[in-house]
Amino acid sequence: MTVTAARGLATLPWPQARDTARQAGAHRLQPGAETALADALGQVLAEPLTALTDLPAFDTSAMDGWAVAGPGPWRLAMGVPPAEGWGRVLAGCRTPPPLADGWATEIATGAQLPPGATAVLRREHGTVAGGPAPATRTLRATTVLGPGKDVRPRGQECRSEEQLLPAGALVTAAVLGLAAACGHDRLTVRRRPTVELLVLGDELLTAGLPGPGLVRDALGPLLQPWLAAAGAELLGRRAVRDDFGLLRDALRHSAAEVVVTTGGTAAGPVDFLHAALADSGARLLVDGVAVRPGHPMLLAELPPVRPGGPVRHLVGLPGNPLAAVAGTVTLALPLLHALVGRASGGRFTRTLQPLRGLPADTRLLPVRLTEDGPVPLAFDGPAMLRGLALADALAVLPPGGVAAGERVELLPVPT
Repeated sequence: MTVTAARGLATLPWPQARDTARQAGAHRLQPGAETALADALGQVLAEPLTALTDLPAFDTSAMDGWAVAGPGPWRLAMGVPPAEGWGRVLAGCRTPPPLADGWATEIATGAQLPPGATAVLRREHGTVAGGPAPATRTLRATTVLGPGKDVRPRGQECRSEEQLLPAGALVTAAVLGLAAACGHDRLTVRRRPTVELLVLGDELLTAGLPGPGLVRDALGPLLQPWLAAAGAELLGRRAVRDDFGLLRDALRHSAAEVVVTTGGTAAGPVDFLHAALADSGARLLVDGVAVRPGHPMLLAELPPVRPGGPVRHLVGLPGNPLAAVAGTVTLALPLLHALVGRASGGRFTRTLQPLRGLPADTRLLPVRLTEDGPVPLAFDGPAMLRGLALADALAVLPPGGVAAGERVELLPVPT
């Protein structure tokens, strides 16, 4: 059976292709859902993170030493030897006794400041003299001690109901710590879009040494963690032989919201992706991008698996490894980031040396970052991964390249 693919889209410039992928995802922003704090790592906030309490929630000692009231010298309140188990304010003490002017008491870092205390004297900045009885022990400072010294006042970091992070922020380990510190047990995050990875080709091995006519699947191990880090919930990786019917059925029946394929995007004798898309009723959004490597990449809308269900997306990546990486940063990652409301794109730096581009296409070039700016790496052919494995970033070189002193965009590589 022969099916003619419905092509006809013009090859897009690289920036426009990336924007198209972002727009496709933004139109189908994932809903928010509450999740336990421990399960929110790597997801994106669907609502701003606000403080549920002042932070700190009470005046706190920033140092081990003595809480003091007024100018010194001070008499030590409850000044008994520490071995007797009292005479100091420890972290976790909820109601420390008030401190009268001219008195001091030992205090630990993180402990609540007694009412009436005006400062904390660090242990290394104080000397105690006198007998064992409280009234005869005197604390003196060996340095100037101003009001509020080494005290973390209530609300120093934030106030209750203050917005700490906007919606769209990535939940990192530091964000989890901040959320816990200001009282959260759960966070509202964007639901992860489901993704299935279809690896196309009869020539691919999943284990062992390459042999005559056979090569290892390098993209499965590379893409799965990268897609997960971009916010995807991976449903799995599936090998699909070079067969039109098998590919068409895989596209029609995939339960994933985003299907990512590797290989089959060009016009070779067994490149069935365009035909399978046409026969499945898909709508092409991007069909070729003016970028090297990775020119024959595509983005499409797939019809719902069931009538009335959601429209799905397909990202078709070239089969050559570095070309597939180019397709991932151009189409797959912007789409996934937009689906979860996450900012997408690289950062910019200036280059101290010219970076050679292509006459008409964008070039994605593996580079190392040095004091002299981005330095191109060898082994940057479309079928190679050696340069990428050594790279700190992919430099986005517009047609014509980048002159010395100009800014260049840098895209992160898989880690």
